[in-house]
Amino acid sequence: MKGPHHHFKYNIVALPSQKMILEAMRLRFRQLQAFHAIVDTGTVTGAADLLGISQPGISNLLALLERQTNFKLFERVHGRLVPTPEADLLFQEIDTVVRGLDHVTQTVLDLQNKKAGQLQVASQHSMSFGFVPKTIAKFAKSRPDMNISFQSQYSSKIQEWVMSGLFEIGICEMPLLYDGLKSHPLHVETMLAMHEDNPLARHEVLTPKLLEHEPFIVMGPDHMTHRRLREAFHNEGIPLKTRVHSHLFKNLLSFVKEGMGVSILDRFVLDFDFEGGFITRRFQPTIMMNMAVITSKTRPLSQIGQEFLALLLEDLKPYSDPDYPPMNRP
Repeated sequence: MKGPHHHFKYNIVALPSQKMILEAMRLRFRQLQAFHAIVDTGTVTGAADLLGISQPGISNLLALLERQTNFKLFERVHGRLVPTPEADLLFQEIDTVVRGLDHVTQTVLDLQNKKAGQLQVASQHSMSFGFVPKTIAKFAKSRPDMNISFQSQYSSKIQEWVMSGLFEIGICEMPLLYDGLKSHPLHVETMLAMHEDNPLARHEVLTPKLLEHEPFIVMGPDHMTHRRLREAFHNEGIPLKTRVHSHLFKNLLSFVKEGMGVSILDRFVLDFDFEGGFITRRFQPTIMMNMAVITSKTRPLSQIGQEFLALLLEDLKPYSDPDYPPMNRP
């Protein structure tokens, strides 16, 4: 036990000032911003152009980040920087944060320049190749000063973006992952696409029995079209032959055109492909795509957002079956 006159030794530590902390945070964010830009563009040159800083500056920020994380973040392949698996994980974590700051910066610029509003729309991939750009172009005709922000992404990311306020309006596949989203349901019938020379084209409607020996080109096993197709074949006691798996309907259609099989596709990718080389037929039992136009429940839509939403829902009416029962499931 220490005596009453024992002298304790205290270490005096100089606490960093708020300015020092902020400087450190800014440096770290700048590193992440440079990393994000390299992944987005695939080159140091592209990242430098995107952020408006020199190429050596980008390289130094990346080197600092790699030193700080102890990870090699890129491999050089054919002149491009390819992210390592660690870099892919890091990118997923910081993507929304970095885009959020870019969004704030753009908003400030729009306010300073007195822009006549900003349209912010995000869509799942198949609608982004024709349908949504066409609707946006129609909307923009009478609004020449309107600023437009449009991105295509996977449905889960679109929901995250609308929840966080990065985008006002999203179009995604079900299910909804957040209670804070308001949805306008869409129920879109899919079609069977096949090469234009496929002998099965003589049938107006195709069934699992007729397609028993046809190889299918499909989305991943968790996608609603793949699961419902497999269920349709299972109910008939017929094994489903799959040949190619991919992650975009547009990819699936490309394989169909090459004669590698048939595929269940949504009408958005089919109606806006003008190259030909394929035909479509009805499939029975019908396979529906459950989708939704989403907005935030807690954040009111801008005037431009309200006007665009009304046009979007009107343009979607020919694609959606109003009598299909609503459901919040994949």
